[in-house]
Amino acid sequence: MFNEVKSLNEECGVFGVWGHPDAARVTYFGLHSLQHRGQEGAGIVTNDAGKLNGHRDLGLLAEVFSDERVLQRLTGDAAIGHVRYATAGNGSVDNIQPFLFKFFDQQIGLAHNGNLTNAKSLRKSLEKAGAIFHSNSDTEILMHLIRRSEKPLFMDRVKEALNQVKGGFAYLLLTENAMIAALDPNGFRPLSIGKMVNGAYVVASETCALEVIGAEFIRDVRPGEVVIIDDAGIQIEQYTQEVQPAICSMEFIYFARPDSNIAGVNVHRARKNMGRRLAQEAPIEADMVIGVPNSSLSAASGYAEASGIPYELGLVKNQYIARTFIQPTQELREQGVRMKLSAVRGVVEGKRVILVDDSIVRGTTSRRIVQLLKEAGAKEVHVRIGSPPLRYPCFYGIDIQTRKELIAAKYTEAEICEKIEADSLAFLSEDGLIEAIGLDFDAPYSGLCMAYFNGDYPTPLYDYEENYLASLAE
Repeated sequence: MFNEVKSLNEECGVFGVWGHPDAARVTYFGLHSLQHRGQEGAGIVTNDAGKLNGHRDLGLLAEVFSDERVLQRLTGDAAIGHVRYATAGNGSVDNIQPFLFKFFDQQIGLAHNGNLTNAKSLRKSLEKAGAIFHSNSDTEILMHLIRRSEKPLFMDRVKEALNQVKGGFAYLLLTENAMIAALDPNGFRPLSIGKMVNGAYVVASETCALEVIGAEFIRDVRPGEVVIIDDAGIQIEQYTQEVQPAICSMEFIYFARPDSNIAGVNVHRARKNMGRRLAQEAPIEADMVIGVPNSSLSAASGYAEASGIPYELGLVKNQYIARTFIQPTQELREQGVRMKLSAVRGVVEGKRVILVDDSIVRGTTSRRIVQLLKEAGAKEVHVRIGSPPLRYPCFYGIDIQTRKELIAAKYTEAEICEKIEADSLAFLSEDGLIEAIGLDFDAPYSGLCMAYFNGDYPTPLYDYEENYLASLAE
């Protein structure tokens, strides 16, 4: 069961800082700008002269750290933090990150964004060898692999462990004397490095988190890289040469904040280009273009500009409601959409409306929004989607792991149009999406993962292979 009205759930957000006297508070501000990536839980681990301390709990960041004394206790000049949406593991406090491990010879904090495709088999072999897990999150696996390595140097143990885990991962580790960041060989998830005025280094899931704390962007962490930040500065090493860049296309379409840049591409500009291309591929006569707040507004403005049809505010989002969580019944799910969005009758009544959205997952939300607009008097509602149809599951950190959840895996475009009760429906083409994002495909960090649309996965699926093949046969 998906947990959110949109039915696409972001993975997680990670943030770390090294060399700032108020590291916990800097991390809090950084995580606040990454809250859109996870609302289930949050945590911070700090390093105070080699002693690691942490606090984590269920809820939004502001709820977890509502008591000022909690942040005051997290002293030190280095910290890592995490906001969580559960892609693997259930919603218990045991799974909230960063994890803090206190061994007899060292202390380590660990935060992870993504999903491992070989977690089940790795965990099984580790448990057979005597490992004891304290959570059912796949994040803990990396620490067991590091501790079981027989290599003499800690960084060699980290690199060996990174070569054993497969899938999508952006890791942040905090030790007594360093902060370590690592990205999977495909670079599915964004991870950026910045530097503050006082010389402190920061690492964050999105560049918008660098902006909010006044850090200057230095570079992205690239696929297969491990970054070591300590008092001597920053050191970047490659833990594997087998890299195949495949940035998650949904980061550009839906997940990332519009003010973030991924691999040098501004997310707002990419979305606006998607809307422009959509207007070229799927024109229709209408009186106005409206977008679904908030992630579709950029694409809607692009569609309006390219088509010459006025852009209007036809839907208003209730900004004072937390992310609307879906209840177990269809009736309550639809009520959740009504609580979250309102149609502006004075704008849409008697008008032919082009409704631009970023994606359709299972159709529930799309149908309800079309109904809202028609109940408000819209004469026609033409739905335009700024991405290709989602037909295949994701195994790298997005909460779609069966085809049964995806309406486009079961129905044609015409059938989906009928089910959501729209007057017409069109999706952006795959080529249109690739060109709209506009990555430099000759650059070393340039590829896109389009597996959700075409089933072309850039890695073996390992533990998921059998279930995936079974879902194709259904």
